Amino acid sequence: MSGRIPREFIDDIIARSDIVELIDSRVSLKKAGRNYQACCPFHNEKSPSFTVSQDKQFYHCFGCGAHGNVITFLMEFDRLEFPEAIEELAQYHSVEVPREKGGAPALSKEQKQQKGNDYELMEKVTKYFAQQLKNHPQKDKAIDYLKGRGLSGEVVKAFDMGYAPPDWDSVLKTFGINPEAQQQLLDLKLITENDNRRRFDFFRDRIMFPIRDKRGRVIGFGGRVLEDGGPKYLNSPETRIFHKGHELYGFYQAKQAHRNLAKVMIVEGYMDVVALGQFGIDYAVASLGTATTAEHIQMLFRATSEIICCYDGDRAGREAAWRALENALPYLKDGVQMKFLFLPDGEDPDTLIRKIGKQAFEQQLQSDSVPLSKFFFNNLLQHHHVSSNEGKAALKAEAMPLIEQIVGDNIRASLLADLSSHMGEHNKHKLESDIANANRHKGLAKQDFKTPNKSTISPVRMMIRLLLDDPSLATTCSTSDPSPLLNTSIQGVGMLNELFQYCKSKPTANTAQVLEYFRGHPASPHLAKLLSWEYAEQNQQAVFEDSFTKLLDWHLQGRMDELFAKSRTSFLTNEEKQELNLLVKEQK
Repeated sequence: MSGRIPREFIDDIIARSDIVELIDSRVSLKKAGRNYQACCPFHNEKSPSFTVSQDKQFYHCFGCGAHGNVITFLMEFDRLEFPEAIEELAQYHSVEVPREKGGAPALSKEQKQQKGNDYELMEKVTKYFAQQLKNHPQKDKAIDYLKGRGLSGEVVKAFDMGYAPPDWDSVLKTFGINPEAQQQLLDLKLITENDNRRRFDFFRDRIMFPIRDKRGRVIGFGGRVLEDGGPKYLNSPETRIFHKGHELYGFYQAKQAHRNLAKVMIVEGYMDVVALGQFGIDYAVASLGTATTAEHIQMLFRATSEIICCYDGDRAGREAAWRALENALPYLKDGVQMKFLFLPDGEDPDTLIRKIGKQAFEQQLQSDSVPLSKFFFNNLLQHHHVSSNEGKAALKAEAMPLIEQIVGDNIRASLLADLSSHMGEHNKHKLESDIANANRHKGLAKQDFKTPNKSTISPVRMMIRLLLDDPSLATTCSTSDPSPLLNTSIQGVGMLNELFQYCKSKPTANTAQVLEYFRGHPASPHLAKLLSWEYAEQNQQAVFEDSFTKLLDWHLQGRMDELFAKSRTSFLTNEEKQELNLLVKEQK
């Protein structure tokens, strides 16, 4: 990977951008007062609830809750990763994206041009294979094979499938028009070269499956043999644009079919993905002749909250499932789930769905899928017999390092509880858990503060809301700095201080830039929700300073109550007595 994109560049590219102009190029906006409106592009609706603010450079849907700045919109609407969205925005403004030192060097202009040429050639070869499926003299055997597998013309077209002719040099002759073009074909493994320097096509007499990356660019091919002889499937070797451990066949099509992927099913082969797609199960993907890697899992959990691994029920299938589970553990956060479906002997998704149909297949997917926790312990208990203390100790020794990799607190706690049950220590674990929860709640109770009427917004939230609207308030109201309150029990003051200090350092920032700075912050969703809250137009500086005064009053009242409480049970020091006297006088 190249180095990180500098924060200054991200701020600058947001400042250059007009979110209304960019969104309007994709979704037709209409003026509505100070803002713009449209029917939300992220969910189906008849009346517009999607609002775009030109002042704040921010969008929000009151229907589904979608929100963000210009970068977020590109990520969600164009289905791009964060760096890709920055690249897209930079291209929109005709500027280069700089990279910080620390990673691999950024691509040179020549390298970028080379990559562009590579993607262009791969697309041309894809179309060539598709044309051969229609026009080649031996097309009938390829078409008969596809029909024999029960594939329709529509699904063949949807996946851009094609036919590599049996000739030794059809691709070579068509695209290798000069030495430079032939070298590019060699580099992309579209042709190969033997020890005698003779060059010929890499794929011959095969059904072709173009492999697209997340952005829809063809980066490689899978070729399925028509008759027995030779390897059943032949995949493109690794090239400068194709890294099979990072890509999944069908992932691009699944993302195109679903704005929000509720779930993704991992299967083993190209034909499984295509067959499932024909039956309307358009959320299947396949690894490219490799095990399901950590990169695959990470990519999928960015796009969905549920992964179902669908493997053969034999030993090889279960071993593949266990490798997938091990690779998934570091990415298991609360709110996501992973399941495993093991098919009957002799069945694969292609054959099974043709036997039982979509409805029954999805019912089986729902009812027979094994949760990760169950598969986890089922697999471990095959190797460790917990009828003996030695077996229990061995189970714990293997399970604990795996469980500790899980980042989701609730998932990790659930597996720890299951482990305790298998070891006969359920009551002990429950007692320890109850004590920990009691201590945690006790700590939370100490942090509570005297809240105002719940019908009004708290001073902390009001100050955050005002800073989001006008970051320059941190400069104009510099005496309302919340940092002295960091050690108090007032909830949310830590986030308020982070926001205040950032706005103080960037007084010219706009709302979109503030949100971008806090992307990925635990409080980011709460900031977006606050932005959707409307309040009456008023003197923002006066309201900000008044809210800070209320925070000081809360703190002083809380400190006074604390000292009074202490005086009833023990003696106050001289300093504490003086402090209490001052607080009482202040209250009077």
